[in-house]
Amino acid sequence: MNLLIFGATGGVGSQVVEQALEQGHNVTAFARNPAKLDRPHPHLKLFQGDVLDFSAVEQAVQGQDAVVCTLGSGQKLTGTVRSEGTRNIVQAMEKTGVKRLICQSTIGTGDSWGSLNFYWKYIMFGLILRNVLADHQRQESDVQQSHLDWTIVRPGAFIEGGRTNQYRHGFPGNDKSSKLKITRADVADFILKQLSDNSYLHQAPSLSY
Repeated sequence: MNLLIFGATGGVGSQVVEQALEQGHNVTAFARNPAKLDRPHPHLKLFQGDVLDFSAVEQAVQGQDAVVCTLGSGQKLTGTVRSEGTRNIVQAMEKTGVKRLICQSTIGTGDSWGSLNFYWKYIMFGLILRNVLADHQRQESDVQQSHLDWTIVRPGAFIEGGRTNQYRHGFPGNDKSSKLKITRADVADFILKQLSDNSYLHQAPSLSY
């Protein structure tokens, strides 16, 4: 499969690249500085570009079978790169006819708010990460209103560790038994499984231990 990954040098994105290559996909890694991957591979193409540049996004999307969006905001707690970039991705996909999009968001958005504990509701997303959550909400809205075959993945907080394949997914928004934590490697594992599984088509499953 020809797979385009936005945010390819980030924590989750780099894991998606690694695992996708292991699975035999032809991967295009889109990033402002894709050389950070430092991962020579015959099935890996590096695409240098800014996700806020629509023409670059459109050029990268052409000829792909599926797109994975793992955009982050770096160390910034403000800004709208995630939502604005995702909007460009959605519009480029609709223009070029590429349909399948898997987009990483976060637990706490939409109807998953009820899964959060006091700390995440009122300290992290209520105060510290308030703008980050708002940016995710805008991101999800653009994806959900698109004409694409989308799946939004809502992981818990990232922790260090490898791929375990022992995580929960798709639990109800009022579930209180989640640990609200997961490794980036397991998030990547779940994202890639969506390429061959339409169980969560037009859905936004939460993901956590």
